[in-house]
Amino acid sequence: MTPDVNAIGSQKVKSIPGGESVEMRSFWQDQNVAIFFFRRWGCMFCRLWAKELSEIAPVLKKNNIKLVGIGVEDAGSKEFVDGKFFDGDLYYVEDRSTYQMLGFKRFNIVSLMTSLFWKQSREAIAKGKSMGLGGDLKGDWVQTGGALFVEKGGKVLRHFSQTGPSDHLSNKDILKLFDLENEYKAETMANKKREELECNRRSLKPWRLILRECPLTPIHNIWAERRCKQSQV
Repeated sequence: MTPDVNAIGSQKVKSIPGGESVEMRSFWQDQNVAIFFFRRWGCMFCRLWAKELSEIAPVLKKNNIKLVGIGVEDAGSKEFVDGKFFDGDLYYVEDRSTYQMLGFKRFNIVSLMTSLFWKQSREAIAKGKSMGLGGDLKGDWVQTGGALFVEKGGKVLRHFSQTGPSDHLSNKDILKLFDLENEYKAETMANKKREELECNRRSLKPWRLILRECPLTPIHNIWAERRCKQSQV
């Protein structure tokens, strides 16, 4: 369901760093905009998506398309900025209900645990670790995010909601939304998978990578390890 762009436009966000408060409608008042709503600044999946989005940042900038990243809170934002994960403007919402207005759901512990075993999640964890993106435990672990693409003046091109923590749109699909598919270069913008990257560290089984990423209690560690082995992840 496409959100009410007028209602969303009235929501306020604060700049990172600085803390200047602006209404979201200001993003699409004078230009097209691609807005990405991250789950958590310390989430490895979010850092990975931010790095991948930065690969198309020059194309967006050249075509006068504003690139914006928004978080649900300020916690962990300094580390995100210092890590230079995102080549765009950063903000966080003043009111968490903005995420609910956009239809971004919240996980429960069972759905969160299950989603970490998806093939997409396993690949993202492996790729993030190979890139040294790291992560931390700060912030809201169960919130999902997504994206909103808006034309100058307020026409919504696409609204995207995550179904899992590693869910994302490809760079190619994003450029297509703005009729920029001719600018797409697979060798540098392809959201490459782990097997296409060079990595000189010792290979770990996917289920061990997942357990390293997720700070589970000892009982949950045992459960997850048995679950992975049974499903031959």
